[in-house]
Amino acid sequence: MNEGAVVILDAGPLIHLDQLGCLDLLATFPRIYAPQIVWDEAIRHRPLLQAGDIPTLSVQPNPDTGSSRLVALIALHDLDEGEAVALALLEQMGAGIFLTDDAAARIAGNALGCAVHGTLGVLIRGFTHGLRSLVEIHRLLAELPSRSSLHIRRSVLDKIIAQLPAL
Repeated sequence: MNEGAVVILDAGPLIHLDQLGCLDLLATFPRIYAPQIVWDEAIRHRPLLQAGDIPTLSVQPNPDTGSSRLVALIALHDLDEGEAVALALLEQMGAGIFLTDDAAARIAGNALGCAVHGTLGVLIRGFTHGLRSLVEIHRLLAELPSRSSLHIRRSVLDKIIAQLPAL
């Protein structure tokens, strides 16, 4: 992941990382922005979540819809309002990284030319930045289906775990 890139955050990673007790891993990004609607969605799911829990996070006013290309991508992928506004902020700020767990939003983010990662990428980044041990990352990934609401096929999760260095 580009270390200096501006990061736009969708609600999914906020919710799932909070469920896993791993919000601190977002601090590995120097600048993270979330539109107000995304923050509000995260709070609906995680009422105890505080913006101060993520020191590098800045909640931004919701931007306008964005370019005609973005409007077409949003319609094509049937994105919800939070994802659409996050992508509009991404486009407006020229962000380099989009953090989302939604498959359709990931496709749209890639189409806009940015790197797209989700909760799993942030967890692995926590290991590469020395915030979690390999043992902890293995444990978090193994426990992810029971500790978070992230929907991921077991086969996909097993492949990701298999790609980590051996314990």
